Amino acid sequence: MLRDDDVNHEEQKQILELGMKFWKDRYYSRPFEGPQAVAVLFDKPSTRTRSSFSIGVAELGGYPLVIDKSGSQLGRGEPVADTSRVLTRMASAIVWRTFGQELVEEMAQYATVPVVNALTDEFHPCQVLADFLTMAQHRGGVDALKGQTIAYLGDGANNMANSYLLAGATAGMNVRIGAPNGYLPANQIVEKAQQIAAENGGEILVTTDAREAATDADCLFTDTWVSMGEESEYAIRSKPFWKYQVNDELMALAKPDALFQHCLPAYRGKEVTASVIDGPQSVVWDEAENRLHAQKALLAWLVAWQREDSSLLGECATQH
Repeated sequence: MLRDDDVNHEEQKQILELGMKFWKDRYYSRPFEGPQAVAVLFDKPSTRTRSSFSIGVAELGGYPLVIDKSGSQLGRGEPVADTSRVLTRMASAIVWRTFGQELVEEMAQYATVPVVNALTDEFHPCQVLADFLTMAQHRGGVDALKGQTIAYLGDGANNMANSYLLAGATAGMNVRIGAPNGYLPANQIVEKAQQIAAENGGEILVTTDAREAATDADCLFTDTWVSMGEESEYAIRSKPFWKYQVNDELMALAKPDALFQHCLPAYRGKEVTASVIDGPQSVVWDEAENRLHAQKALLAWLVAWQREDSSLLGECATQH
């Protein structure tokens, strides 16, 4: 899975239903018993992604082969295609947290095992699966996601906004992006999301009005205003975003039982106030835990499809 629209509505539901099962029973399925190795590559620092994939692969019965950029030949200029050809002969799946989307796409092109995008500059599908799993837990199940209204506030041109647009449209949600001019999502992403939303009964709204985005929303999302490597530019980069801060005023515009989510790390007093992230509507710790359950579900689902595992696939199919 390289981007959120690599799966359709029913497939996304199957993955989230599996996530619910892993949430209830962490050892529900162990497709990597043997153990089989899963290569987990990191070109960027990580806490939640590293922890959740490392622990998750182990709980799936496998061995997480964690490789940092400094410890691989990729970091010294080896072609992605060559690395892919090697790993695909040794590992049962490849997970990569990197920069350019074209890198994971090239990895997948030469791999014969599932490749998972653990984050690129363009998309973060694993995070959004965890976010939707969190909503399902608090809304009564995966089927309850269809028709929910979600609002993302902040940098609308980043990977989180892109993934919310595509994944939310796939789920049949109403997706709103509230962002300043100059930081709106790319037209091709919005157009693709609109196409998917039309197929699944959802709607897409991109606005520069934070209040419009937040009004009557079922869940508010945000992310740090400054990406990794841009910390020195915070004072300049943060200026356009202050009116998109998720605070008590914006939360009050959402539905009374609205949830708040943040992919973390969070900077209190900047993109979100402490009163919101530490308040009763915040589910960020459930969300962080659900990285584990959602990613295990995704890996198990991908491996089941590749191996044509009728036991797991049959169960998924009969649920819908």
